[in-house]
Amino acid sequence: MITGRDIVITGLQSWEGDLGSNCVNIAREFAKNNRVLYVNYPLNRLVAFREKASPSVQKRINVIKGKEEDLQNACSNLWVLTPGCILESISQLKPNFLFDLINKMNNKRFAKQIKSAIDRLGFKDIILFNDNDIYRSFYLDELLDPSIYAYYLRDNMVSVKYWARHGERIQSKLMKKTDLVVANSTYLRDMGLKQNPQSYYVGQGCDFTLYQDKDSLQKPRDIQDIPHPIIGYIGAVWSLRLDIDSIRNLAIKKPEWNIVLIGPEDDIFKASDLHLFRNIHFIGKRKQEELASYLKYFDVAINPQLLSPETIGNYPRKIDEYLAMGKPVVARKTDAMEIFSEYCYLAESNDEFLALTEKALDENSKEKESKRKAFAYSHTWENSVAEIYKAIEMNTSFKKETLKA
Repeated sequence: MITGRDIVITGLQSWEGDLGSNCVNIAREFAKNNRVLYVNYPLNRLVAFREKASPSVQKRINVIKGKEEDLQNACSNLWVLTPGCILESISQLKPNFLFDLINKMNNKRFAKQIKSAIDRLGFKDIILFNDNDIYRSFYLDELLDPSIYAYYLRDNMVSVKYWARHGERIQSKLMKKTDLVVANSTYLRDMGLKQNPQSYYVGQGCDFTLYQDKDSLQKPRDIQDIPHPIIGYIGAVWSLRLDIDSIRNLAIKKPEWNIVLIGPEDDIFKASDLHLFRNIHFIGKRKQEELASYLKYFDVAINPQLLSPETIGNYPRKIDEYLAMGKPVVARKTDAMEIFSEYCYLAESNDEFLALTEKALDENSKEKESKRKAFAYSHTWENSVAEIYKAIEMNTSFKKETLKA
C-alpha cells in the first residue's frame, strides 16, 4: 500500500459529472491514505463557443473570470481543481508538427494551473495519475516533474472518431514515456505491453452501496404493468456500443419475453424499428440511485454489446452491478469478458445470445445467485487500487534496480 504521498489526477471526466466515473472512485480510494488533487478537464475554445449555456462551461468561465474559486476541498485529503484557462481546439489539425506545437502550448497552460494548485496545497514529490488524457497531459512529465507518472488505460479511446487523426500516434508515445501503464482489462493491458513493458492489469472496482438493500426496493411504476419474463439492460443505449440486430432478434423470436432498456438513447436507436415492437420497452435515463429498483425485477440482465474496436477491450462495469444482485447475465463474448466466464453466459452470435438467455431463465437458482454475488463483491475499488499501488511499487523497484545497473 502507498501512504502519505501527494497524488495528482488528470483525466477526461469531471468530478461533478452525472455518469459513473472510474477515476472519481479511484481518487476517493487514494485519498484514504494520501493527499489527492483531482484536476477537472479545462475548457477548450470550441466547446466554450458551442456549449456556452451548459453548467460545466459556465462554471469554467466563472473560474476564468475570477467569479468562482478554482480550488475546492471535496472531502478529507481530496481537493478538486477547475483550471482557469482556455485551451486551443486542435484535435482535427492535419499537420503533425502543427498539432504537436500547439498541443505543447496547451500543456503549458494546463500545467501552469496545476502547478499553482500544487504550490498552494504544498504538494511535494508527486505521483501523477493520468486517466486516458492523451493530449492535454502528454507533456506533464517534463512540466510537472513527477516522481512517478502512471497512465491509466480504461477504454480504447483512440478508436473513437474524435481521436482518429492523432490519438494512436500520441497515445503510443505517451505510453512509451510514462513510467508505467495500468489497465482495467487484460485486453488493454496487452495493448499497453506493446509500448511499455511496465504495463499491468489492475482489475476494476465497483461501488455496490446501492445494490445491498435489495429487499426494500419497490417495483418502479413504469415497469409495474410489464409482464415477466423481463430481459433487461441498464446503460447507454448507443449504437456505438449495443447491437441493434441482437435486440431485434430476441424480440422477434421470443414475443413472450419483454425487453426493457434503461438509459439515454442516441439518434440511431431513436430512429430504429425497435420502437415498433410491443415487447421492447424504452424507459429512458434514470438516476443512479434508482437503477437497483429496476434491476431487482429483471429475470435476466443482458449486455448485447456490439463488437468493435471501441468496445472489444472495455471492462463492462454493469456486469458487476448485475451480478451483485445475483442476476443471471448474458453478454457478448469478448477478451475482457473472459474473467466472467464462470458466472455469465457468453455468446458469440445473435442466435447463441437468444439460446443462452433462454438457458439463463431455465436454470437459475439460489445457489447460482449466491455465487454471482460473491464474485461481484470481490471487485471493489479497494482491491483495484491495491493493484495500482502494487504496480507503482514494482515500477519504483524497477527504476531503482535500473539506476544501480
